[in-house]
Amino acid sequence: MATTALLIMDVQNGIVERIADRSGALLERVAAAVEHARASDLPVVYVRVAFRPGGADVNPRNRAFSALSGRTDMSVDDAATQIHPAVAPAPEDVVVVKKRVSAFAGSDLDVVLRSLGATSLVLTGISTSGVVLSTLRQAADLDFGLTVLADACADQDPEVHRVLLEKVFPRQATVLTTDEWITSGAAGA
Repeated sequence: MATTALLIMDVQNGIVERIADRSGALLERVAAAVEHARASDLPVVYVRVAFRPGGADVNPRNRAFSALSGRTDMSVDDAATQIHPAVAPAPEDVVVVKKRVSAFAGSDLDVVLRSLGATSLVLTGISTSGVVLSTLRQAADLDFGLTVLADACADQDPEVHRVLLEKVFPRQATVLTTDEWITSGAAGA
């Protein structure tokens, strides 16, 4: 039986703060997607980025993460790396910690998804040009069916967000609003 999993990616305190002007509506849509997934008996998987204290897993050649080297607020136990309370995981949900941009990089996400029997993924997250794009590309290469909830993703650059959702993502995924996904009766991707 094909199973769809909902991925909530990088919706954590320190990242939600970066889009504070848009976070309320975004968090409401993510929460609605989570509620729908749970009501449909779909697995909900949260992905967050966090590092070892002292940053031993942050390579200085990595342009995206080298600025974090030596920071003390991005370790696995720090408040900045915790899932935002507006969309907090339930006890039955899975939380995966990643080390790079893609939800698959440096995590056990692939093992978790295979163990759940997931063949399709519904993607949400911050940022559209970061975790959503990187995860979509890798998941497509791993032959997952894909849906992106356009209004449950956010990016600091609205034009990049628009181009990805309208021109890039449709080549590999179905792009829907959260309401379209919920009202279509589509439990899957």
